[in-house]
Amino acid sequence: MSNLDITETRVPQDGRIELSIDGRPVDLRVATLPGVSGEGCVMRILDRSSVNLELAALGLRRDEEDVLRRLTELPHGIVLVTGPTGSGKTTSLYAMLQEANRPEVKIITAEDPVEYDIEGIVQVPVNPDIGVTYAAVLRSVLRQDPDKILVGEIRDQETAAVAVEASLTGHTVFSTVHTNDAPSTVTRLVDMGIAPFLISATLEAVVAQRLVRTICADCRASYEPDEDTLLELGPERERLAGATFHYGKGCPTCHHTGYKGRTAIFEILEVDAEVRRAILDGRSSGELRDLALRRGMKTLRESGLRAVLEGRTTIEEVLRETSL
Repeated sequence: MSNLDITETRVPQDGRIELSIDGRPVDLRVATLPGVSGEGCVMRILDRSSVNLELAALGLRRDEEDVLRRLTELPHGIVLVTGPTGSGKTTSLYAMLQEANRPEVKIITAEDPVEYDIEGIVQVPVNPDIGVTYAAVLRSVLRQDPDKILVGEIRDQETAAVAVEASLTGHTVFSTVHTNDAPSTVTRLVDMGIAPFLISATLEAVVAQRLVRTICADCRASYEPDEDTLLELGPERERLAGATFHYGKGCPTCHHTGYKGRTAIFEILEVDAEVRRAILDGRSSGELRDLALRRGMKTLRESGLRAVLEGRTTIEEVLRETSL
């Protein structure tokens, strides 16, 4: 730390710590938790100078990028991004909004907190302590004549209901939820109290994603996997038999970890007429998943294995982040 030039430190009202390190603006989101043996602390470092809020920078395949670009142009409906905390959901949503960010398109967001400032977009920080909840902000936003709306997270029935109302009245709503994969998002919305006919009428797509570390380009090496590694792949092992995998040997560039940077892998469920009928019929998440696979959906595991074959990440990363 002694070699860093920390020129400014301040704590704004929303609880973020803002630093300027070597002339670069950096936000720290700090969460603490008291424990028996001491205080636990987690920090999320947001380097605003290095973030690239473009669809092309997310690690999408060309066909996936075309799908997300098409979703940004929808005149109404709901688009959800799902995944665990820290999986890049907000960055993906920002990239989609940036794609739609034009002078004639009014975009308003409700976020907790606002992670990156985007010129041309009205961004509203949520503060539940004073009654500024997602649902309350969303109701106010609807009176501001927006074209597209970002709700940071749909976490309760009230927020979900207002989001549905917004999409039914001619707005495109982007948001996040926490589910394990794309098809189970429908079940989650039903559990929140949203009627299947409303989900069928408003949901346009669900994007599930994970972040995997990328292999360092300076020390990348190839190898052929052994039988034990292939067995972990389950049904995919026969297809990958004889394939060349890669790993990072470790070098000064990657601090001898073998990895440098991260990329996202995606599972995109587009809600077409057949999927809408299945939602309306109350099909289970397993049945929706089987239907989506028949309709061409690529799973997170398949997306990850494609990244392995392309030499972008390791099989260990994909196995850690995905399931069969």
